[in-house]
Amino acid sequence: MASLKEIKARISSVKSTLKITQAMKMVASAKLRKAQKMVAGLDAYKSALNEILQRLSQKTSSSSLAVPQPSAKRVAIVVFSSNTALCGSYNSNIFKALEARIAGVEAAGNPVTVFPVGEKVAKMARKAGRDVNSDFVSAGDNLSYDDMASLAQFFVDGFVAGRFARVELLYMHYYSASRQSIEDDTWLPLKASAAVVSDGQEPLADDVIVEPSEREVVQKLLPLAMRTDMYATLLSSNASENACRMIAMQTASDNAQDLLQQLQLTYNKQRQQDITEELTDISNGKLA
Repeated sequence: MASLKEIKARISSVKSTLKITQAMKMVASAKLRKAQKMVAGLDAYKSALNEILQRLSQKTSSSSLAVPQPSAKRVAIVVFSSNTALCGSYNSNIFKALEARIAGVEAAGNPVTVFPVGEKVAKMARKAGRDVNSDFVSAGDNLSYDDMASLAQFFVDGFVAGRFARVELLYMHYYSASRQSIEDDTWLPLKASAAVVSDGQEPLADDVIVEPSEREVVQKLLPLAMRTDMYATLLSSNASENACRMIAMQTASDNAQDLLQQLQLTYNKQRQQDITEELTDISNGKLA
């Protein structure tokens, strides 16, 4: 059995680790609250913008971004992950989903290029021998809208130029602090349903005048909507990351507390045993 000194050193070490995990949980919780507000605010803006586009799209022809590129074969998968660890199985689950999706796309005869936003999955994909473009790995560091706008424009230009047959977004979608799920959305070409008025929505009335014209307004708003969608994906991914990190640090703190109780019990038992042995030695010495 370990000596009292060794057990005491272990207790001290676990206490130090507990302080770190509790501090990291508090930081992740604060970041999550901020991310929740950003997600909620952007969702309202995104919904209103999409509603306008849906209603205007009834009076204009489909965008060129909704037309598949028959000559293109390559599929771009934009995968969002974290830049740091200690967030549970967040990154490993995303990578498993990425590997499954790549296998499905390649089985259909399409080559795949992975565009990671986040260093962790980028490292995993490179280690697995995947075709990885690292131009946007650090794009999510500061939750920058400008970075996401540049990323969105890069793929729009690539799709129009015929470099990509399809652009997919793979990320962890945030629903609540206790619920997140991996989503794989086709970002380009645009879904046909995007130009259809949703149930319960009234189409744009015939007597509504749009200046300069419905088509020109759609052409102006569509790029904005796509940049907003890319940014919303980043925010949702970030909120999911912080939720996973908060839960992971809470679990680590709970485990540290349990370990401390076990170590303290072991320490007390060992101390009692040592005292008993000393008393026995003293008693035997007197009898001798």
